[in-house]
Amino acid sequence: MSSSTVSTAGTAAYADSSAVEVRGLRKTFGERPVLAGLDLTIRRGEFVALLGASGSGKTTLLRILGALDDADSGQVWVPRARTIVFQEPRLVPSKRVLANVTVALPRSEAERGRRALAEVGLEGHARAWPGTLSGGEAQRVALARALVREPELLLLDEPFAALDALTRLRMQDLVGELCRIHRPAVLLVTHDVEEAVRLADRVCVLRDGRLITDETVDLPAPRDPGDPGFAALRRRLLADLGVPAATGTPTTPPKE
Repeated sequence: MSSSTVSTAGTAAYADSSAVEVRGLRKTFGERPVLAGLDLTIRRGEFVALLGASGSGKTTLLRILGALDDADSGQVWVPRARTIVFQEPRLVPSKRVLANVTVALPRSEAERGRRALAEVGLEGHARAWPGTLSGGEAQRVALARALVREPELLLLDEPFAALDALTRLRMQDLVGELCRIHRPAVLLVTHDVEEAVRLADRVCVLRDGRLITDETVDLPAPRDPGDPGFAALRRRLLADLGVPAATGTPTTPPKE
């Protein structure tokens, strides 16, 4: 690992147990600081969910970790092998499903692509066109495309936000199971508090450019929203997001 201002290459030589190290990260858009000296560590195999209002810098942080945007200053260490799943599947319409999963990989990786499709329950869709898929199926293809590359870091940018409620729950279960199998470090950006508690090992809340909450989710799986511990954590996180308890138990904070 190098230790330049922002380094996104190399093996995690800085700490054997860490996949991501962020120190003093700053990013400003115009006059507005979005990330104001943010610090974050994600251990290998750990699932971290990041909550915050719209415009709080969640996606900016994810894009910097994915080397899609540059930081103004600070230090970032991430593994070379990292992939991103966005809110939209971003499939190539002119390529069949299997070709989308293995895009930019050698032809010899086709069998690995089929195994990835089988993992997401789409083994029979290898020759389908993206336009024939439902929203949930398309997002499962995007997940297979990410996991077939065997990432050490998986970045998820609100990947379930556009799905209906039932499909969203099924996708959450699928992602949770596949992450337990493949064991990448995961950063999930989401507005959904219940989703964060349901999936993550740790939940962080981003406000004013810094993490104001970084809490371990010490609840047994599978996690039941009706469990008192689940409900108590949800209330604390909503309070940190500025949602008063008197408003009930919404799981998604208002957008700013």
